[in-house]
Amino acid sequence: MDRPDQTTHFGFRDVPLGEKQTLVNDVFHSVASRYDLMNDLMSAGLHRVWKDIMITALDPPKGDRPFALLDVAGGTGDIAFRAAKTAGPGFHATVCDINGDMLAVGRERAAKQHLGDRVSFVEGNAETLGFADRAFDAYTIAFGIRNVPQIDLALREAYRVLKPGSRFLCLEFSTVDVPGLDRLYDLFSFKVIPPLGRAVTGDAESYQYLVESIRKFPRPPAFAEMIGTAGFKRVKWQSLSGGIVALHSGWRL
Repeated sequence: MDRPDQTTHFGFRDVPLGEKQTLVNDVFHSVASRYDLMNDLMSAGLHRVWKDIMITALDPPKGDRPFALLDVAGGTGDIAFRAAKTAGPGFHATVCDINGDMLAVGRERAAKQHLGDRVSFVEGNAETLGFADRAFDAYTIAFGIRNVPQIDLALREAYRVLKPGSRFLCLEFSTVDVPGLDRLYDLFSFKVIPPLGRAVTGDAESYQYLVESIRKFPRPPAFAEMIGTAGFKRVKWQSLSGGIVALHSGWRL
């Protein structure tokens, strides 16, 4: 149970732990309709490459064998759709997101892509998933875990809902490790992205939070330690695009 005096970060601000989820929800309510467009603009389309790398690592089965994917914080469906299009007929993805507006965008996209029978959408909290123990064959979360108020609880829930022998994959922004690129990345993040957010979505503040939240996320070794503490084995990460993002992996054995 949260103590009244517990705080966490919301971007560069400290806020009461119990208030962060509402603040994050407000961010994604505001940007939901233009979220995917902004991803393209902010990353120059690279987010598509990063997500394809995640799906290659996931390697969903091509045959009839049942395979249940849980994609958390994936409201607009990007990861689930990519997986469904490469998998066999035994595949089904459940997208779980706490934000109803993001899920509404995902459902609309699923219908347009004729994937409604392969991808379902459920509103839920990553810290308290409403699914049975050992229910899924894989768990993915892309650019979402840094927005969870209590990341350790989300990781424990990921471990709980996975079957033995199943994999946890997390794609998240990381720490740029190329000299020179780090300064350019900071300049782009703080001077370009918030004004771009204002122009495209009418909301600069939400994108200011998003770039600040990247800087507050643990570095890969620290996050890998958190994944291991949740119970996962064979934990590793792969830096992509000079450390702009990292693909983290762990197995429930």
